[in-house]
Amino acid sequence: MIAYVTVGVDDITRAERFYSAFLPALGFELEWYHGDLSYALPVEPGKAPTSPDFYVKSPFDGQGASAGNGTMVAFEARNQQQVRELHAAALAAGGTDEGAPGFRASYGANFYVSYLRDPQGNKIALFSSDPDDLGRDG
Repeated sequence: MIAYVTVGVDDITRAERFYSAFLPALGFELEWYHGDLSYALPVEPGKAPTSPDFYVKSPFDGQGASAGNGTMVAFEARNQQQVRELHAAALAAGGTDEGAPGFRASYGANFYVSYLRDPQGNKIALFSSDPDDLGRDG
């Protein structure tokens, strides 16, 4: 099981604006930890934490952050409408479009996804594959 995912950034303020534009809508709560961002799903009393957490940090080695070629983090939305809404919110918060919301037949008939880059260049996917949400861009 994956416990957490970390992306490196050089500008925490810009990163917070970008990630806070859509992660809270997916249930993630923001905590500041040693000047970095930690997004985690809330833990119900008596229950185990839901993984993975998502961390946004300045690189430990003090060098500039860089986006990995072929590296991407995907977040699951409730439905296609939420994918569209969160994609728009992330763009308005400083992200860049890497693929407009839509179906990607190569990943299955129900796979609806959008792709973005955060202000640092890290690639992010927002997707829904709910078989009950079969509309073609409502």
